[in-house]
Formats: sequence, C-alpha cells, structure tokens
Amino acid sequence: MTTTAEPTIAAPRPQGLVPARLLRPGATDLASHRARHGEIAWRGGPNHLTASLEAAGLTGRGGAGFPTWRKVASASGAGRRAVVIANGAEGEPASSKDAVLLTLAPHLVLDGVQLAAEAVGADRVVVYVKAGEAGMAQDTVRRALAERQIARCDRVEPEVVTAPTGFVSGEESAAVAAVEGRAALPTTKRHLVTERGVGGRPTLVQNVETLAHVAVIARYGPQEFRTAGTEAEPGTFLATLGGAVTQPGVVEAGYGIGLVDLLGLAGGADRPLRAVLVGGYHGAWVPAEELASTSMSRAGLAPFGATPGAGIVWALGAQDCPLVVTSAIVGYLAGQSARQCGPCLFGLSALGHDLARLADPAAVQGLDELPGHLAAIAGLVTGRGACRHPDGTVRFVRSSLTTFADEITAHLGGHCTGGAR
Repeated sequence: MTTTAEPTIAAPRPQGLVPARLLRPGATDLASHRARHGEIAWRGGPNHLTASLEAAGLTGRGGAGFPTWRKVASASGAGRRAVVIANGAEGEPASSKDAVLLTLAPHLVLDGVQLAAEAVGADRVVVYVKAGEAGMAQDTVRRALAERQIARCDRVEPEVVTAPTGFVSGEESAAVAAVEGRAALPTTKRHLVTERGVGGRPTLVQNVETLAHVAVIARYGPQEFRTAGTEAEPGTFLATLGGAVTQPGVVEAGYGIGLVDLLGLAGGADRPLRAVLVGGYHGAWVPAEELASTSMSRAGLAPFGATPGAGIVWALGAQDCPLVVTSAIVGYLAGQSARQCGPCLFGLSALGHDLARLADPAAVQGLDELPGHLAAIAGLVTGRGACRHPDGTVRFVRSSLTTFADEITAHLGGHCTGGAR
C-alpha cells in the first residue's frame, strides 16, 4: 500500500496525514522522474548542501535517527576523497519500505546519491541492495542506472553491490565490509566509517530513504521539507505496517502522526489488538490501551522505550500469544549473530532458550525464577557486544517482559490467554 495523493508539498493535514513526497507511483523511468522533479539540483561543490540539511532537520531513516548533516560534515571534513554507500540492504524481516521506495522511485534515490557524493567530495558511489528472491528493487535500480548512463546525468557513475540476506548485513560497518569484498558482518568500531571506511577512506553510509529526502530538500528547500512532521522531527517517513491490519504494506506519513491514524492508513486493525511493536525486532511494544494517546515520534514513544526507528509498526492480535511471538523473534535474532563476540553468540542463545521455555505453559509451570533469570542474562549482555545487535535484542526482550507481565504470570501458572499459538 502506498500513499498516492498529489505531492504539492503544502502544509500538512492534521495528525500527520500529508501528501506523498517519496511514494508517488508512475516515476520509475527517467523521463517521468525529470518531468516531476526536474534535473539534479546540484549545489556547486563539496559542503554546499550541509547547511540546507541542517536547516531541514533531516535525520537518518535507517533506524538510528542521527542528524544527516553531521554525518555529511564528518565525511567531507577528512581531507581525502570519500565514498558514498546508498544502503538498501534492509535486513530487518518486518521492513519492506526500502525495497518499495527503490522500486517506485529509483531516480529520486539516485539523485540523492549524486548530491551526497557532491557534498562529501566523493569519487566512488555504491548502491548496496539485495538481489535474488528479494531482488526486484535491484532490478529496478539497474534499469534506472542504465537510463542514467545513456543520459549522462551522473557525475560519479554508481556501482551496485549485492547485499546478502541477513539481519546485520545493513549495519554500516557490515556494508563497508561487503563493498570491500568481505563478509557483510559488523566490525568493532575503532574508527567511525565517516573517518575510515572503504579502503581506509572517509565513507558516508546513508539509508536509501534518507538519500531520497536529500534530493527532495535540495530541489524544494528545507522550509518546505519542514511543512510535514513536527518541529522536533520534521518531514515525512516511510512506515511498513504489518501483522493484524487489514492491508499490510508501506505508507508515507509525517512524524507526529498518532499510531491509531497510522494504522488507519493500512485499513486499521482487522481484529482486537493486544499491543503494537514499533521499531521492528530491535524495537519495543506499545500496549493496545495506549495506542490512542501515542504518536509516532521520539517524544511520543519514549515512555515505552521505543523510537520510530526504520518505521516498522507491527500489530499483535489479542488472541495471539505474545510470548510465542517474542520467543520466535528472539530465536531468529540469536541465529543472526555474527558470532564475533561472546555476549551475542552465547547471551542471545541463552535468552532464546529461556524464552522458548517461557512460551510453553506446560514446560514452565512453577518455574517462578525464570523471568528473573532472563533479566539477569539481559543485564550481562547489555553494552558488551561488538555491535548494536545484542543491545537491540535485549531492548526488545525487556519490553516484552514488561508489557506482557500478566501473560508471563499466566504461563507460570500453567495456562495461556492467547487462543492462537
């Protein structure tokens, strides 16, 4: 599902419902893209775009939400030729917004790639995206690049590097490793990749949605970008809506939209809800009774330990056992360990093992000490990993233990309140 209203980029409608800026069908070819957005809005050399990005307040849309202008400034201030990586790996299973964006608006992303290369003085740009079964986006990107090569509209010719399927393959140091021809695994961060990335050169790794917004800001200006969203979190974002909703898919909205209104863009819930997972497998739960008063913003989600992240919103039905879901997700995350450090390799495996027991009322009845044991393992894992994967998993586990405390009590008593297991 995509938002298709005409994007005049005017004042936002109430509750974050805004005309689409990125997800506008019908501009997959270069001619249609140029008719809609014009030529690349070149800014005249390195550093010239940074002030506009700062004024716009654009933050990264890959999950971390770091100010884009700071990363650009860091990569352009190293005094050496930089590399730009457009990150479309999207290893999170609950997300499909990057693939949808690359399929519907590849040239908007590629314009952003060129502008980022100009801003940091790069002479190499890479589009890092999946192929194979999930490779429709890569096919669209390759066709778009062929069109651009004929039209000679790119100053730095992009190359495509295939991102493997895997949860951690989109982490920025993993993306650097893949571009260098190594396994797409995170590395211990002795240096920021903006200072020392591909081949030891300063490297700007930006999510593809972020780069599409860069192209919008360069073309239309920071003030129009700020007409959507909130003062603290301006602009639109892409959300992947899934689970117990009527029409799962990808939508575009302004930050600050209420979670109920956001779910409404997917037709609303298709059954009574127990909770909504925000931020994906490294995210946190918002209980159903809190949805009506919660907005999709950092401030709105802070009470639940969540952030908008990469825009994932997954609805859990009231009849679904939350501990079965939690166990399945943590089991998956444990299997996605890069196997490079003990807290991830052994800690996540231990969490998965205990959560699998907790999900089965017949196996866990009377083991009242198990939740405390889970909390203790989580404490041993936190802050000790080589990358953010262990910490993200622990955040999700802690949210589940808090949000579903009543269900845990029921399981320890030998029964489950969820009819669908």
